[in-house]
Amino acid sequence: MNCGGKSLSLHINIKEPIVNAPKRIAVLGCTGSIGTQTLDIIAAHPELYKATVLAAGTRVEELIELSLRHRPSLAVIADEKAWPRLRAALEPLGIHTAAGAEALADAAAHSEVDMVVTATVGYSGLEPTIRAIRAGKDIALANKETLVVAGDYITRLLEQSSSRVYPVDSEHSAIYQCLRGEQPDKVRRLIITASGGPFRTWSRECIARATVVDALKHPNWAMGAKITIDSATMMNKAFEIIEARWLFGMEPERISAIVHPQSIIHSMVEFTDGAIKAQLGVPDMRLPIAYALGCAERLPGAERPLLAEQLALLTFEQPDTSRFPCLTLADEAIRRGGNAACIVNAANEVAVAAFLRERIGFYDIYDIIASTLDKATRIEHPDYADYVASNAEARDIALRQIKNEK
Repeated sequence: MNCGGKSLSLHINIKEPIVNAPKRIAVLGCTGSIGTQTLDIIAAHPELYKATVLAAGTRVEELIELSLRHRPSLAVIADEKAWPRLRAALEPLGIHTAAGAEALADAAAHSEVDMVVTATVGYSGLEPTIRAIRAGKDIALANKETLVVAGDYITRLLEQSSSRVYPVDSEHSAIYQCLRGEQPDKVRRLIITASGGPFRTWSRECIARATVVDALKHPNWAMGAKITIDSATMMNKAFEIIEARWLFGMEPERISAIVHPQSIIHSMVEFTDGAIKAQLGVPDMRLPIAYALGCAERLPGAERPLLAEQLALLTFEQPDTSRFPCLTLADEAIRRGGNAACIVNAANEVAVAAFLRERIGFYDIYDIIASTLDKATRIEHPDYADYVASNAEARDIALRQIKNEK
């Protein structure tokens, strides 16, 4: 779908599903929330899927446990110090092992893989996604930062690749489902829903005093710590707007966010005749994961059903950017263009990590990101090396600010 500008639409295959079962799956970030739920689905459908590569960051014991259960051909740990433990546990069983960031990227291009599930967190998902695209693998994209950091670059790579991208984020999966069978020129706008996070009803003064424990209490979703904080700041919605711009080729001014506390409607598409299509379901990531694994084919065995009485409780409200200023960074990054979104992502990762360690306050996250965006070198037409350099520079600038906070 191309509604203005470059998009991944030719590679997300809106009209026809692609069925290549049984499919060999690489799960990158297999020990995280998305990764483990992906493996649950794979285990429930052995006639359709086989986990042939499992990769994790530092949780070696969990990776060993998952490898013993799913028996992949290859298990990869990014933490090289953990390789001896991984190798000792798995290689006697005939499971090959590897370690390091480069090995994780290599896993995305493994010859025994048809689809790569990119469930790693943050910037670390960029290089494996690039390698998967260059190898012509289909991608179930759960790592939104890949398109936030380098959407234009990824788009250009996909134009020269046979890879197809299937969104895993519940919001983008919902939009994808709403667009299937529709004419691109009949789309007016995309509406991304947001739960509002744990601080939706809090005053700015109370939010300013929020603790890590407060911020990790998401009302609807069970997620990892980093994405839960991004939800609390609404930075995740800023990222999702940027991601949707590249996934669906939509002008940024035609993408908006709306707060929907119940998390039943996952996103909506408005058409030129005034009709709105919405995808509804209980807040359970297994639905969009399964939809992506099936290349837009629906699998039997739905999780918790949505009850009709739940539909009577649906409410909506406009997001309050005075209390959640991180949401404004989507428009600012898009307006500046170039490497701006890469800078925002890097500073956010550093600031969120510092908040989780209780080194900074909640609103310091926004202040550090905005300041880093102003201070970092602007590159109008970045290539891959520029993204790498921008990520490093922005992290350094953000870290220096955090040290000054102490």
